[in-house]
Amino acid sequence: MQQRIPPGFIQDLLARADIVEVVGQYVELKKTGTNYKGLCPFHGEKTPSFTVSASKQFYHCFGCGAHGTAIGFLMEHAGMGFVDAVKELAGRYGMTVPEPDLDPQQLRQIQQQRSLQATLVDALQTADGFYQHRLRHSERAKNYLIARGLQGQVAKKFGLGYAPDDWQPLAGAFANYNADALVQSGLVVARDAAGDTLDPQAESFASAQRRYDRLRDRITFPIRNLRGEVIGFGGRIIDQGEPKYLNSPETAVFHKGEELYGLFEARSAISRAGYALVVEGYMDVVALAQFGVEQAVATLGTACTAQQLQKLFRHTGQVVFSFDGDTAGRRAARRAMEQALPLLSDTRVVKFLFLPAEHDPDSYVREKGAEAFEREIGRAQPLSEFLFSSLFDGVAMTTAEGRAQAIHEAGPLLSQITAPALLGQLVADLARRLEMPATELREVLRLSSPSRKPSAPAESFGTRGMKTAPRVRGGREALRAFAAVPKDPLRQLLPLLLSQPELWWSINPAQHALLSLEPGPLQGLVLTLESILEDQPELSAAALWEALRAAGHAPEEVLAESPDPLELDEAAAKQDLLAILSRLERAALKRRQDELVAGGLVADADRTEYRSLALRLKEIDQAPRG
Repeated sequence: MQQRIPPGFIQDLLARADIVEVVGQYVELKKTGTNYKGLCPFHGEKTPSFTVSASKQFYHCFGCGAHGTAIGFLMEHAGMGFVDAVKELAGRYGMTVPEPDLDPQQLRQIQQQRSLQATLVDALQTADGFYQHRLRHSERAKNYLIARGLQGQVAKKFGLGYAPDDWQPLAGAFANYNADALVQSGLVVARDAAGDTLDPQAESFASAQRRYDRLRDRITFPIRNLRGEVIGFGGRIIDQGEPKYLNSPETAVFHKGEELYGLFEARSAISRAGYALVVEGYMDVVALAQFGVEQAVATLGTACTAQQLQKLFRHTGQVVFSFDGDTAGRRAARRAMEQALPLLSDTRVVKFLFLPAEHDPDSYVREKGAEAFEREIGRAQPLSEFLFSSLFDGVAMTTAEGRAQAIHEAGPLLSQITAPALLGQLVADLARRLEMPATELREVLRLSSPSRKPSAPAESFGTRGMKTAPRVRGGREALRAFAAVPKDPLRQLLPLLLSQPELWWSINPAQHALLSLEPGPLQGLVLTLESILEDQPELSAAALWEALRAAGHAPEEVLAESPDPLELDEAAAKQDLLAILSRLERAALKRRQDELVAGGLVADADRTEYRSLALRLKEIDQAPRG
């Protein structure tokens, strides 16, 4: 059950929190004028383009467009959900998040779930300490890791341990081996009288007749969430045997389709490298890290899921999958591609690295070295190439039948892509390969025009199907260049209001009416903004941002392509706001004139109105411009 946090609490929290202090715990910031700058944690860069405003309580990166509040920073940098980010921030400032307005039974359920999760994490942390201790005292386990070329430093970084070769070694770590928490956490397997394994998420374990450790005689790999808490384990058998790897089962704290091994450890490296490398095994991640390739993560024994990809895209815009070059590897790559297609944007990149059949990342980096491995990464196949190679594999493209088959295969894949520029490029490329016009191919595939509206939730308030303006920088001059690009007038105006909401009160009633009537996909955002500010006129920029997010909008999509929203002073911003409003009024007047002309200007009232409109247009055109 998702907790609802009162908007008033969010506002109070953002008023008390200092974004410079929050961000400064993760990013080295230096004061430059009224703001602070540092290297962006969301993309690799050598020259600081990441700016934090103490006055507006915003961060903004001019390199990648990242933008948000202290809450948003914790969500994006630490991968937290909204509620967790609020709790984390509230805890830092001695504030208690109020309980939602729920009935006693619902509150009881929430509290029980939280208590259970805390108990399970505590049990897993205890087991982690026990396994690490036993590794230090097991020559056999240490020799195995040494033989694999692992050093103590990397083993310590990833918390590697050893589960002894016995049925109940964890009895030495816990006072009560029969505690339900050990089964619920996946540490212990419970079987009933019939020998059936009980579900760790069962309501009762009263029928358990036998209990034993899940991991035995295995190297243990703790799986951490983005807060660094142990939520599960992977275990690699030391000698020969099956299964080679054994993972924790699904529990109240561990959902393998949502987690990635090594992401907690790899966050900073992913930011520096500018991409995340997805490999198949725990040992691949650890071995690569030892050789300096620290941006690797691994799926947990399953094909990569959409949830895992979404989590990676919070940290980087580029994901490289590494698979074996055999049939199984290409099949896994195809599944990963299908998961990635609906998540692609025009700024997200997915690539595929296929190593020689005799190698996995672990063996390759050991034999060839890190530089050679990174050269292979540089030669990774773009998703577009892999997509077409998959479509054309085994297809006779020289025949009409073969090309028809390729089109048939392409339709369900391309229809998942919501990124307009990428889709347009792929369709054009496919059309060229098929030797047919792109417009005809779109019709055959039943794809709408390039400006079709995608269904991505992040664009729910209407950035859909719009041309992206070129990014520009540099204060007032940049804003004027930005405003000069033909686009939705609301898209020109909203960055000013979002960064300086006090400007809302400089808009007169007539201009308010214009804004509320202006057609376009951003109108819903404007109306919501008006409603929020009318109720709370003193709302800060950061609090307005979070209020809009709570209302289902994504203001970051508006600011993503805007120029500097932090450097422009209030007077200059107001001047530009009024200029945009003038252009908006002019466009509305011209539309009305066109309507009157289309009606023939037969009535005297129509001719009088037309002349009045012409006079007002002349006044606007002759007004001084800043």
